[in-house]
Amino acid sequence: MSPAPEPRPRNRQAAADEASARALMRSPAAAFRHGIVQSLPFLVVIIPFAVLFGVVATEAGLNLAEVMGFSVLVLAGASQFTAVQLLSDNAPAIIVILSGLAVNLRMAMYSASLLPWLRGASGRHKAWVAYALIDQSYALSIQHYERHPRLSVPQRLAYFGGTAVALCVPWMIATWVGATVGQAIPDEIALDFAMPITFLAMIAPMLRTPAHLAACFVAIVLALVLAGLPSGLGLLIAAPAGMATGALVEWRTERKEARDAGIPG
Repeated sequence: MSPAPEPRPRNRQAAADEASARALMRSPAAAFRHGIVQSLPFLVVIIPFAVLFGVVATEAGLNLAEVMGFSVLVLAGASQFTAVQLLSDNAPAIIVILSGLAVNLRMAMYSASLLPWLRGASGRHKAWVAYALIDQSYALSIQHYERHPRLSVPQRLAYFGGTAVALCVPWMIATWVGATVGQAIPDEIALDFAMPITFLAMIAPMLRTPAHLAACFVAIVLALVLAGLPSGLGLLIAAPAGMATGALVEWRTERKEARDAGIPG
């Protein structure tokens, strides 16, 4: 008796089509829940990252209201840490503001990237998307939209809303925990591991083109080379330089593709 034939591997495109069909069938409420579920792994780093911010901000001399104001109003971990560090170093207010803006310049690129997918959303919806737009909610949402391009705007908004609730609310709660009981956390528990891990988890899957890689490389190298500059000025130079490099590489790539296709440039 001959052995049963091994099952043929599933066609990758067929699997992707099946996943898209399931996504299209979800109601906005189901899409919201799906966004929550897919965000849960990020809590492993979001929560200690937020607790660490609460501890650091309190040690820098901020009171509880000021610490929570950072996490509720600013809602941007990297720029919050940057601002608190500069405040601790007694940097001028203008440097603190400019450094925070430089660190958060990527949000402008995130917004431009999301615009084609959320063009039909109302102004009110766009406003809360802008408020809840953080690295993790963007990374999850843009990948979801690109995998399932036929989703309706309500489905896209609901998915984004699920990621935002799952990530932003715990961030605020964990900040409060760090600010109120953080001093009781033993020094042996190194919460600062969360910062590099969370950014690696977000950025690595998105470095898919030469433009992405070039921007990342230039920004990292310049940030390291200029780390000795006072008041975080290295970040003010490295971030725009990285973005400009990525834009230049993207422009050159598009021109080359146009020439190869015989399109006059």
